[in-house]
Amino acid sequence: MRHLMSPLDFTVEELDQLMDLAADIEKHPSKYAHACEGKKLATLFYEPSTRTRLSHEAAMLNLGGQVLGFSSADSSSAAKGESVADTIRMISCYADICAIRHPKEGAPMVAAMHSSIPVINAGDGGHQHPTQTLTDLLTIRSLKGHLDHLTIGICGDLKFGRTVHSLINALVRYPGIRFLLISPEELRLPGYVREDFLEKNRIPYEEVVSLDEAIPKLDLLYMTRVQKERFFNEEDYVRMKDFYILDREKMQAAPKDMLVLHPLPRVNEISVEVDDDPRAVYFRQVQYGVYIRMALILTLLEVQVC
Repeated sequence: MRHLMSPLDFTVEELDQLMDLAADIEKHPSKYAHACEGKKLATLFYEPSTRTRLSHEAAMLNLGGQVLGFSSADSSSAAKGESVADTIRMISCYADICAIRHPKEGAPMVAAMHSSIPVINAGDGGHQHPTQTLTDLLTIRSLKGHLDHLTIGICGDLKFGRTVHSLINALVRYPGIRFLLISPEELRLPGYVREDFLEKNRIPYEEVVSLDEAIPKLDLLYMTRVQKERFFNEEDYVRMKDFYILDREKMQAAPKDMLVLHPLPRVNEISVEVDDDPRAVYFRQVQYGVYIRMALILTLLEVQVC
């Protein structure tokens, strides 16, 4: 039995197989429409979510399975003090696989240690968000045609952004990757991410403040929002929240084949006027998220489709 706690739980070869399966699902959805009949996915979301929770549920429903679960800690026995370990033991009696999002880093790992069903980490604090990373990788590979030899700009909240940490962790395994880390000083990438993921693997990177200066050099721009829920006080959030706004004027300086990704939700960091630009692929990214989660569910449940 396998779990997904981090993008590194899969080798590069296994990631390629997962993305090949997702690509086949995109081309032949009817072939997979009954693959998980009789199977149940439990979604245990201790934090609010729209895309991550619904995309997991849509993925299971598209495979012919069923879903159950809760969408906030307040609507579960966690409000009564039940531990994650006890919750997953109970859920293991009801479902065949589960996806868990939790504000505490490491909570999905605790669940996996006590579970008798596969566990998917759907986000834990500011730590990891591996299914978003799988979505990002599939989007890049599908639209760029490859995952190597890319200059990638990551812009916004690099300190608390778990999507950022997971994406960097995954991409450093591909040759020719270079990062431009675009953030205000207060929201720079944590030291452990720089040291463990970038410097340890000798990945070239540059930390810059100006998006205007970075954007002409990029193959890919990954925008992130400043996350209000990660700040300790309102004043710091208000000061940081509109530090970067990607608009039509900035896009004029970008290469014609540069892609703009965003894990969503956005607030003000991408103007709606950018939505019609063919390089803005963040809503296509959402659809790829369903395909890759379908592939992940099939893989963890060891379901073979001929």
